[in-house]
Parts: sequence; C-alpha cells; structure tokens
Amino acid sequence: MDFILALKALIMGLVEGFTEFLPISSTGHLILAGSLLHFTGDKVKVFEIVIQTGAMLAVCWEYRQRIGSVLAGLLTDAKSQKFAINLIIAFLPAALLGLLFAKKIKAVLFAPVPVALAFIVGGFVILWVERRNKANPIVVRIVAVDEMSALDAFKVGCAQAFALVPGTSRSGATIIGGMLFGLSRKAATEFSFFLAIPTLLGATVYSIYKERALLSMADLPLFSIGTVAAFASAFLCVRWLLRYISTHDFTVFAWYRIAFGLIILFTAYSGSVTWAE
Repeated sequence: MDFILALKALIMGLVEGFTEFLPISSTGHLILAGSLLHFTGDKVKVFEIVIQTGAMLAVCWEYRQRIGSVLAGLLTDAKSQKFAINLIIAFLPAALLGLLFAKKIKAVLFAPVPVALAFIVGGFVILWVERRNKANPIVVRIVAVDEMSALDAFKVGCAQAFALVPGTSRSGATIIGGMLFGLSRKAATEFSFFLAIPTLLGATVYSIYKERALLSMADLPLFSIGTVAAFASAFLCVRWLLRYISTHDFTVFAWYRIAFGLIILFTAYSGSVTWAE
C-alpha cells in the first residue's frame, strides 16, 4: 500500500474521531481535510462514512456496561425496552430524509464553501442558545436519558435531521436541540452519543451496500487504518467532552465554527487556497 495514501487515511481517521462528537461537524471537517489532502472521489466518500464506525465503536466501548445491560434486558426489562425504542424513534427522521434527499445533498452541498456557510450559521445558533440560556435559563425537565419520553426522542431525532446538511454537525444538532427541548446538558450529550450508534452504523451499511461496485478487498487496509484512527481519537474525545461539559458551555465551539468558516470563505474567494470540490 502506498505510504502517502496510508498517511492520508490516518489523518482522515483522526479528523473523524476528534470531531464526530463535538458540535463542529465531522463531515464538514472531512470534506475540508479531503480537499486539502487531494483525497477526494466517490470511493473516498464511502471511506468517510465507513470510518465513522470507528467513532461509533468508541462510544460502544465507553458505555459497554450500559449497552450490555440494555441488550440483556430487551426481552424482559421495561426500562431497557423504552431506551431501545427511543433510539429507534430518534433515528428514523434522519434515516428517512437521508434516503429521500442524500443524493441531492451530496451533489450540491458536499463542497467547502457550503460547508463553511453551515459552520458559520451553526456557530451563531449555538451562541444564541447559550446566551438565551444564561439570560433566561431553559427549564430542565430531563436530567437523565432514562427519563426521556418517545416524544422527546422524536424531537431530538428531528433536530438530528438538520445534520444532513454537511457542516451542521450531528452532535451539535442533537445536543443543542435536546437542550432546547428540556434535556440537561449531560443528558443531551449522552443521548447524542447513544444515537450515534444506529445512525453511523446504518449510514455505513447503506453506503457499503449502495457503492459495493466501487469497493474491493484491496481497499481493506486503507479503510482499516482510518477506522482504527477514528476509534482511538473518538475514545479520547468522548472522555474529554464528558469532563468538559460538567463545567463549561459550548460557546468556544461556536466561535471556532464562525472563525473557521470565515477563514474557508476568505481563502476560497481570495484564491489563496484551491479547494477541491
């Protein structure tokens, strides 16, 4: 395997893992990183989706006891059944809309400038929510994930659907949306982690099946490097984020999004960086 290609796969995996669970858009960062690395094309789009499995497995490992308990109690425990049903309900809006509009979204929005605009808009949304929360604190109805109703799960699922637009951030949409709907910051963050499991797994299986003609066994080493890198970096990020939210809000991520988006727009229109579509 070509060393440079392997290095690009490693970098992309690290980018995926470090950004998947932060409210800054992993898809957006992968599009930008791929453009800078000249690592683009239809097969790379599949690669970007598949390596999300590594980030998903990091959540599975971090919450392995909770997930094992839910799986063991699916047939007998009402609490486990409720949790599983809520995940399915929250997963459906983005899944259905993705099946309907994914092709058009990829054709139009999977490019640096649209991603930059989504970064900026998303940053201002986070600032608005955090400042509103400070001036007039949102009433917290749900302190823990187990307290969520089916309607709460559906609302968070609808929020996740906004992340079909690259640059929006799946985790950002679910966490900020969850907070607006009355979830505590911790409950919204943890539910976002759990919701990543069916969402990322479903996207991976669908992408591999749909684009199976593009893939071969020769791609396995490259995909493996990206997936392992995503697992390691996501594992570190999940643990850090859980500590961070105990004493901080998401304002710093909002300013990062806005600044990064403006830099992309400036470099694109000034011609100082040639962004690949």
